[in-house]
Amino acid sequence: MGTIKLNHGQVMQQLDDVKRALDTLNLPAPGALGQNKLNFTDGWLSREANLQKMVSEYMKVVQKNVEDTRSNVTSLKEQDEAVVRN
Repeated sequence: MGTIKLNHGQVMQQLDDVKRALDTLNLPAPGALGQNKLNFTDGWLSREANLQKMVSEYMKVVQKNVEDTRSNVTSLKEQDEAVVRN
């Protein structure tokens, strides 16, 4: 049977790196255009707003995954330490 090694500090550092990278992302709101009204422009702005909404939702999901992974890795470490003590 193989051995699985968990380097808690290294995993937590990687999760911190992901969180920092996620925090630095900045999605600017769609910019204002001139007074021209074109169907193409309206459609473009609508798609841009939808894309921004989807990326924002994705960023929230990634943030939740990072938090869940952090909790799970800490739980694994604590379980490992409890097994070693017994």
